[in-house]
Amino acid sequence: MNAFESTRRDFLRQASLTGLAASALGTPWQQLLASEKHADTKHGAKKLPMPVGKAEHCIMIWLGGGSCHIDTWDPKRKGDPKAKKAGSYYDPIPTAIKGTEVCEHLSKCAPILDRFNIVRSVHHEVIDEHAAATNRMHTGRPTTGTITYPSVGSVVAHKRGAASDHAPAYVLIGYPNVTRGPGFLGSEAGYIYLTDTSAGPSGFTRSSRVNQSRQDRRERLLTKMRAEYRQKSVGGQTIQDYDQSVAEALRLSGPEFMKVFQLDNEKSDLRNSYGGEFGQRCLLSRRLI
Repeated sequence: MNAFESTRRDFLRQASLTGLAASALGTPWQQLLASEKHADTKHGAKKLPMPVGKAEHCIMIWLGGGSCHIDTWDPKRKGDPKAKKAGSYYDPIPTAIKGTEVCEHLSKCAPILDRFNIVRSVHHEVIDEHAAATNRMHTGRPTTGTITYPSVGSVVAHKRGAASDHAPAYVLIGYPNVTRGPGFLGSEAGYIYLTDTSAGPSGFTRSSRVNQSRQDRRERLLTKMRAEYRQKSVGGQTIQDYDQSVAEALRLSGPEFMKVFQLDNEKSDLRNSYGGEFGQRCLLSRRLI
């Protein structure tokens, strides 16, 4: 796949469209844009199109405090702690890509590495504070005191929405925090979270004493009460966000969504192959998509 390249001329053009060129740098800025255009034409440079993603679903596995890159996807020369020689602790093994090696413990990934897109250049400049670094990796932005930026999951939920009426757009397995939240996108791009893979999200299972008829009556009553409240209130966006959350909760409260969390329905060999709690979360993630 050809990588998208943002050329200097692209930046100059965008700046001129926003008025930055005229207000900040004036005529020399526009002259530079013209010279860039002439240079590109002269050398026959072609602008690459922006790639369009084909994935329908996305699973993000966050291993906070996990293994180092040199002991997983990007092995270096063998280190020696006793000799204080930096390097990988484990041996590298060959992969499906000639000349590319991974850690010996990734033996099941190595034969199919040609299906992977491994980015070995991801980094940040935060070296002394884990929370700030985590926020940077989840949102792509440094922590600020004025703006709460959305997480990767919330951006996907905002742009793509739910793929099905029987599943939310964004599910978080683990404890929530602001780093994983929707930020300025609002609650509509937020997540539904759970900490127990076998039980599913709390509050989505009706009591055995509430049948479908009774549930329908309750929903009609709630709709009427909320409509009356909106007429009298000036809450604006806050009320709208709350109503959207209620509507999604009611839509997902049936048995269809909760079936996803019945991991016992999987074949025992498959389930056991995923291992303990972390592996069960990966299996559940697969079922959710």
